[in-house]
This record gives sequence, structure tokens and C-alpha cells, in this order.
Amino acid sequence: MGLRELALRWADALDGVVAPTLTRTETEAMLADLAELLVAAIRGAGDLRNAHDAAVVLVAANYRDPLLVSRSLPVICHDMVEEVCAPGEVGYERVRDRAVAVAAEFAAGCTGALRAAALVEQETTLGAALAAARDAEARRQLSEARFEAVFAGASVGIGTVDVTGRVLAVNAAFAEMLGLPQERMPGRAVAELLGPANIGHAYEQFRRMLAGEIDRLRLETPHVRPDGALSHIDLSLSAVRDADKRIQFLIGVAVDVTERKQLADRLWHDAHHDNLTGLPNRLLFFDRLASAAPPVGLCYLDLDGFKTVNDEWGHTVGDRVLHEVAQRLLTAAESLGGLAARVGGDEFIVLVERCAGESQLTALADALREALATPLWVAGHPVHVGASVGTVFVVDRPSAIDALMHAVDTAMYRDKTGRSPYGPRTV
Repeated sequence: MGLRELALRWADALDGVVAPTLTRTETEAMLADLAELLVAAIRGAGDLRNAHDAAVVLVAANYRDPLLVSRSLPVICHDMVEEVCAPGEVGYERVRDRAVAVAAEFAAGCTGALRAAALVEQETTLGAALAAARDAEARRQLSEARFEAVFAGASVGIGTVDVTGRVLAVNAAFAEMLGLPQERMPGRAVAELLGPANIGHAYEQFRRMLAGEIDRLRLETPHVRPDGALSHIDLSLSAVRDADKRIQFLIGVAVDVTERKQLADRLWHDAHHDNLTGLPNRLLFFDRLASAAPPVGLCYLDLDGFKTVNDEWGHTVGDRVLHEVAQRLLTAAESLGGLAARVGGDEFIVLVERCAGESQLTALADALREALATPLWVAGHPVHVGASVGTVFVVDRPSAIDALMHAVDTAMYRDKTGRSPYGPRTV
């Protein structure tokens, strides 16, 4: 395919997202350079951080719509993967896994850059509003006109509150953000407008400002709207004082960061879960294992007969089999208090915190085997797969993780080869 073709596909995918500062020719040249960095990272020959930096470059070129992420990820995870390794070739799964990591780093870079751009706008707006508000004392008529222009026309929410905690005014953007009628807010207490569901840490900070203990605060706070919807608001609040340092009123600027919060949550989930099966991946599993509450039990599974499935039916059917196996293992593991994860290929592992002992592990291993005893129906065909299972029981909190994984891996291979009867081990 080549970097030139990748750049053209990427440019086509981004076409219409925003009005970039570059011409089409300049955009293609930039994307070709960025594609070279990302392909190198997918090959394992480049730093994953390059994906983060590539996202920052695109945002700086005025690609500031969240669609930048959704339209770029398919190019990274499909077109760039095929540039490195075709499906079915040796190492394809490793290349695909690295592409997921590159995509996650790229999306994280987009999130950070978009947030930084929004915060710059927020700080600029707050500065303009504060400057106009202070000028009102010296040149009331002119400054009030300027303040009203900023107040009414801003795309971010702006509101003012008197020293008793009652709303003086809010602009339409703030009222829409809170889900309240703009005309009914002035004169009402902030506590009354927010309601019991939203009285918490943010409101306590607000009360400290009214008491003169602090002059400025900035925080991100959840807000339950009257219709029950949950939003996340980034709020900056400042006290406006007179010449005698007495608080005249408070002014706040708010940005709705719900979409960015949801994107960050999705990115965290995608980075910690297997994209094929939806189970926790190696990263999340080892994080949980390192902090697991003892005693700890592990059940390590390797599918029997899965290579035959791939050889006879192809990787597409093989992927569907892995997905179905994962759902069965998840159900069986959760019923006995275990966390099921996919650690690679056709290998799965179940973690049991506060394990009751070897009897619980034996019951879990039997349940996992039983879950795979019934044939899986994929594309109208019955597919039979079994599992070799190794178990390890650890009384204390795991410290030597590598040794623990080696022990459970060895127990699994003993079960597979049949050189010793299946049974849990204690280490």
C-alpha cells in the first residue's frame, strides 16, 4: 500500500471533520509523515509516544472535532496493520495488539490536546469577563456594555452570584448546561437551584468563597440535571472585590466536559480490555493480581483443539469461537467469585481474591471445563474445544508475580500432557 496511499486514505477519512489550517496537499504531506511514525510504532520499531505526539500535531492543525478520533482509529487499526502484516501471516496478532496500543495512545493524545485547547478558551473567557467586571466600577456604562457582550455571546457558561449565595445572572449557555430555565434562575439561592443531589464538595468550596476564605477555585464536578441525566462540568469561580477588598460578587465560568469524560472512560476501558472478547486483558489482570486480597487462587486455561479450528475454518471463525468461549468462561467464573481475563491467543486466566482454599479452586476448574463441554455453534457448525487447566493457591499477598505465573503455567501443562493428575497446587 505504501505511506502515500495511507496518507490519502487518512485524509479522505478526515475530510469534512473541520476546516484545517492547511491545504489538501499540505494535509496529505503531514499525514504521510505521521503515518510513517505510527507504522513504525506498530512494527515495534518506534516509540508509542509518537502516537500521542501525532494527535497533538493534528489538533494544532485545527482538527478539533471528536470525530478526529473515531475516523482515525479504523485507519490505524486496519489500514496501517495491513501495511505491516496481512491477516493470517505469522505475527499478525502481535501486530494487531500493538496497533490497539498505538490507537489508545493516539486517542489519549487527542483527548489531552482537545482539553488543553478548551481550557485555553475557558481561561481567556474568564480573564476577559473579570477584566470587564472590574472596569465596571470605574467606567460603568462602557464596561457594562463590554461585559454584557462577553456574557451573552460566550459559548461557555458564565454566571454571577451575590454575597448571600443568590444568583444575579446567568447566560444561556450556563442555564442549558444545568438543564434549568434561564429566566427563572436570577434571585434564587444556588443551593435551591442545585438541589440535594448536587450539594457536596463543590458546594462546600463555594461556601468558603462566600466566607472570604479563598478567592478562586477550579474543579471538575458531576452534576445531576433535573431530567436525571448526569453531566460533568469544569468550573472556575473567582471573587470580585472592591477597593476595600470586600467581596462584591462571585463570577463563574463553566465548560461541559461530559463528552471528554466519557471518551476518557472509553479509552481507559479499551486500554484495559481485550478488543476481541471484551474480557480484561493482561494489563488489567496483572494490576488486579498485584493488589489482590489474599488468599489468592489462580486458574490458568489453554484451549485444546483451537489450532484445528483455525486450520479448518479460518481465523474469522476462530475469533468467533474465542468470543463465545470468553462469554462462557466469564459466566462460570463470576458465579464462583472469579475475575476472568484473556492473557493472549487461546489462553485465559481466572483470579479469585479471598479464595476459600483448594476446594474452591477445584470447583472453579470443574465449572470452567463444564462450561466448554457443550459444543459451540459458530456459523451453523458445532465446534468442540476443551481446556487444560492448571491451578495455584497462594496464602499470602503475591509478591513474586513471575514465579507465580510460572507455577500456574507449569500446572496447566501437566494437566494438558496428562503426566500427573489434575489437582490444585499450593505455593
